[in-house]
Amino acid sequence: MAEAYVRHMFAGNNTSRGFYSYFDYILPQDEAGRIFIIKGGPGVGKSTFMKHMAKEFANKGYALEFIHCSSDPESLDALVVPALKVAIIDGTSPHIIDPKTPGAIDEIVNFGDYWDEAGISKSKNEILKENAYIGRLFKRAYRYLAAAAIIQSDNAEIAKLAVDRQRVLEEAENIIERFFSGEKAAKTRGSVRKLFATAITPQGLKGYTSSLFDTKHLIVLKGDSGTGTEDLLERVKEVALLLGYHVEAFYCALLPEKLEHIIIPGKELSITTSNKYHPVVSAGRQVIDLNEYLDQHVMKENKDEYEYNRLEFEGLLNRAIMTIEHAKRVHDHMEDYYKPHMNFDLVEDLKNKVLAKILDT
Repeated sequence: MAEAYVRHMFAGNNTSRGFYSYFDYILPQDEAGRIFIIKGGPGVGKSTFMKHMAKEFANKGYALEFIHCSSDPESLDALVVPALKVAIIDGTSPHIIDPKTPGAIDEIVNFGDYWDEAGISKSKNEILKENAYIGRLFKRAYRYLAAAAIIQSDNAEIAKLAVDRQRVLEEAENIIERFFSGEKAAKTRGSVRKLFATAITPQGLKGYTSSLFDTKHLIVLKGDSGTGTEDLLERVKEVALLLGYHVEAFYCALLPEKLEHIIIPGKELSITTSNKYHPVVSAGRQVIDLNEYLDQHVMKENKDEYEYNRLEFEGLLNRAIMTIEHAKRVHDHMEDYYKPHMNFDLVEDLKNKVLAKILDT
């Protein structure tokens, strides 16, 4: 692929609340020029189609966003070309997407038009059986993640008892004073785009922070669960929105409504959380270490419980990852029922037609 500016992220995730989707934020309807929604089965070439499209756009110098699949991070769930206001999205399970503004914005790209249905139907029973097995594996993985979240919440409670919350909020106010001093509330509230920078995948915890936080200003928050990183981020985010700024908000893979990172493009500012599970390179950057605001006497009193919880959490997380990896192996096998019955030459022709439609608009 030619050199092009590419950002990598996730729109869906395997979480303590099951599969969690921020797909509506990939390219909101009120900002979109065209959205192509791909329908089809496993192994029919949806991700390859998007990668081939990406190569064409990169060769023309367009910046790109790769939205990766949390159940197979080597595959794409979506491709966004921001300059053209175009997105190509995999609209199949578990992130089923249907047109919201058909014809005017959304268009279905049906890969089912290019397969031999009679050939696939011969494996109907095997497909049904393996689909059901994959479903059971993911439900088991989500139970492990739910249990891990409960264990982690106990450590968060310990940290909340120990942290000096006032000092954390003072750090938030210092950031607000530095970047927003003297600004007045906007007539129109700013917008938020919600996504994930890290996902729980068959490969383990997979993150793309290095491709995202390349703004002029980067503030790195160091702090474990319960130290107040979320409170600081939420405070800065809310002020930015009140002042009319657009904010990109990236959420926790385990707890998908817990804020972990923000980017405020209008200020060339990123504020990111760095810890064991998603470290961020902080050399030459401002670092705020919220662990320094922990009362070490309280932490020492709860040392045994904290360490027990940590080990149990990591065991449950690893078990969930192993289960998701098992589901991927079954899914990969299921692709063999589809691949031999796809006409990939016609899919290539389809790629050229969609590309022409986008570039001729």
